[in-house]
Amino acid sequence: MKVDMRTITFYFDFISPYAYLAFEALPKSLQGISCSVNYQPVLFAGLLKHHGQLGPAEIPGKREWTYRQVLWQAREHGIALDLPESHPFNPLGLLRLALACSPHQHPNRRICEAIFRHAWRGGAPADDPDRLAHLTEKLQPQYSVDDLRVKEQLKTYTEQALARGVFGVPTLEVDGQLFWGLDSLSMLKAYLQGDGSIPRDCELARRVRPGVKRGAALNRVGRSGEPS
Repeated sequence: MKVDMRTITFYFDFISPYAYLAFEALPKSLQGISCSVNYQPVLFAGLLKHHGQLGPAEIPGKREWTYRQVLWQAREHGIALDLPESHPFNPLGLLRLALACSPHQHPNRRICEAIFRHAWRGGAPADDPDRLAHLTEKLQPQYSVDDLRVKEQLKTYTEQALARGVFGVPTLEVDGQLFWGLDSLSMLKAYLQGDGSIPRDCELARRVRPGVKRGAALNRVGRSGEPS
């Protein structure tokens, strides 16, 4: 009996340590499952702006926790990870490089791996011009990273992700179902193996109505932090 191969879309930005960890962990998590993966770069800042959010590294406290957690998770998964010298960094050069290497299709895993490891191994600045020039020479892109077609492709990929409901990275999509974050890989695997509870849970989640709206609630809170 022929089994149809499923296609997973992996939405990512090289700026995200969670996207890096999920990228490295993905082959092992999908072992034994017949599927293909499309790697789709998106601009995380564009997602944040659309949804009116700050990134984890922009929030004091959450910033430090993020770095502590990803270091711990890297050890748990046996993945090499070194925090870059500075973060967040400007990921545009890296995103455009991935697309310049694959102008007519999604970048392949080899290209993505080289760029992710450039950013998250060794601890050097990910957006350093000299390092980026060396990486570009190594990957030999077909187009310039400044080519208008490359810039437009990144914009298109980001808009496509937003249209699909993507709000963060990494996000993996299959059959219209979204799985967000490194810790969703086991959930994704269960879904691909036929776990029927996941579609049912999605339907239940859609039925939950919004309650108190934050803006309205803040208007009723006094200086002490207690409702007025």
